[in-house]
Amino acid sequence: MNPAINIVERFLNYTRINTTTNREKGAAGIMPSSSGQMVLAQLLARELEALGLEEVILRDSAILTATLPANSRKTCPVVSFFAHLDTSAEQTGDTHARIVRYSEGDICLNPELGITLKASEFPDITQYQGQEIIVTDGTSLLGADDKAAIAAIMNALQTLKNNPDIEHGTVKVAFVPDEEQGLRGAKAFDVESFGADFGYTLDCGGIGDFVHENWNAGDVVITFTGQSAHPMSAKGKLKNSLLMAHKFIAMLPAGEAPEYTEGLEGYYWVKELSGNNSKTLLKMDVRDFTREGYQSRMMFLQTLAGNCQALWGEQAVHIQVADRYENVANSLEGEAGFPIDIAREAYARNNITMNVVPMRGGYDGAVLSQKGLPCPNIFTGAHNFHSVYEYLPVKSLQAASDVVVDVIRVTAEKEK
Repeated sequence: MNPAINIVERFLNYTRINTTTNREKGAAGIMPSSSGQMVLAQLLARELEALGLEEVILRDSAILTATLPANSRKTCPVVSFFAHLDTSAEQTGDTHARIVRYSEGDICLNPELGITLKASEFPDITQYQGQEIIVTDGTSLLGADDKAAIAAIMNALQTLKNNPDIEHGTVKVAFVPDEEQGLRGAKAFDVESFGADFGYTLDCGGIGDFVHENWNAGDVVITFTGQSAHPMSAKGKLKNSLLMAHKFIAMLPAGEAPEYTEGLEGYYWVKELSGNNSKTLLKMDVRDFTREGYQSRMMFLQTLAGNCQALWGEQAVHIQVADRYENVANSLEGEAGFPIDIAREAYARNNITMNVVPMRGGYDGAVLSQKGLPCPNIFTGAHNFHSVYEYLPVKSLQAASDVVVDVIRVTAEKEK
């Protein structure tokens, strides 16, 4: 690809490579889980080299890293930017993206199939009247989650190459696979050898969105062991593990489930229940924004399991708890919050009002922050991710790239 190509052409070229994550292969430990992710990573490696980046390293896992050397004589902290290669498995078809100029009302995505992006269902679209918007034909995801991020980062690097007068320290970039199934690429990422002081992911969110807090997240597996018996002689003998599980679920706090909560409210998510009267497995997710709230929820479940075991007998209830990832905010407290300040200044320079959004989910930055690389999240401009109604305003995509450039600029300016 011509390194001077514009940001829209970059994005559209990336969408032509099918990088749908493969859950079955991912569950089997294969990374990348789909061949298209490696194809995209190879393309990006060539583009990074054409832009003059150094230490361009593509691993067998499809984790790709590169370094833009500093042009400043100052000793600046090393800033980094991350995006993920894969798209979600909700839709597996190839992307057929196109640009429309939005006037008002609905957007017909596919007249033959009668697929329409309706303003009544997605009212955010109305704020982009008069703008060019990238959409699909309604039969696939757009892939702006997260190819918009890749395009924004690559365009920012091109801007720096075309404008050598922009002073900057060392800049690192990384593209990782399989974010869409448990942040697998970030979990495999070697933060120490990467050598960055702080970073930003770019992952979803309308123009102005900024994330510096997300869940503290945990996994819980509870095994209920009963005692089978023939129903004709079951009295006093049968212990039904299915009923144990249902009674356990009934004792969870009312209203503290995903379908009843929003904003900063945490929850217990009864995610999977399987088994028979002899043995039943219950899988749960626990989420809370505060450390104290998260620890309290995990302790509550362990106490409840202990009480149920005391009631139903030894070996009747076995609970396993595990931490999945921490809140990014845990890594950005006090003086460590400077990446937020730098981003706020970069937004302001582009006349973008920062809209701080607590993310009710996980993203690569949560894992990277936990590994010691503070990593809040910058918007890409995309809407309706994981949906055939996903769309990307062109101005928002360009704004994301401009913010990346100014984050790099501000980082250098803060050093004397």
